[in-house]
Amino acid sequence: MSDRTPSDARFVAPLRSQGTLFGDGIEDQDSQTGYRGPTACRAAGITYRQLDYWARTGLVAPTIRPATGSGTHRLYSFRDILVLKVVKRLLDTGVSLQQIRTAVEALRERGISDLAQITLMSDGASVYECTSTDEVIDLVQGGQGVFGIAVGRVWREVEGTLATLPAERIDALEEVPAAPEDELARRRRARNAG
Repeated sequence: MSDRTPSDARFVAPLRSQGTLFGDGIEDQDSQTGYRGPTACRAAGITYRQLDYWARTGLVAPTIRPATGSGTHRLYSFRDILVLKVVKRLLDTGVSLQQIRTAVEALRERGISDLAQITLMSDGASVYECTSTDEVIDLVQGGQGVFGIAVGRVWREVEGTLATLPAERIDALEEVPAAPEDELARRRRARNAG
């Protein structure tokens, strides 16, 4: 664990160097394949309202394709859905959205190369990252950890759920066609052009 003690840190991360969040060691099927909002909600166990709020506030935004206006659909990657499910689990255990945001940002800054080895521990107020059994034991013995989320297990759950749900390729999606131009719009365009 870090040189800091659990009592004086909001988020404890291991000292080893790491890559980008869920990068290097875990790759999506490809960067062109994603899941629409309703599928992401179903796989993560959240409501569409939560999904929309988290996307708009930047907590978990879709990395394949953000919504760009009426008629476009957000596309979430496997990694996005994994983060959604972890966020949901943390919320269910009483961690505040502010602490979850701090934890997600810290994970993004530090990155994680091997998710199967990560356990997020929390006492309901703070979130700690543990990468070994010894770190979990130290945290619990220190009176800090009350519950843990094994990210590798959540990964397998999301993978199993998504195997039964539809994925979409970004290049295969058609945008909603623009509304036909009405006469008033044609006149404005002609007036502005001339």
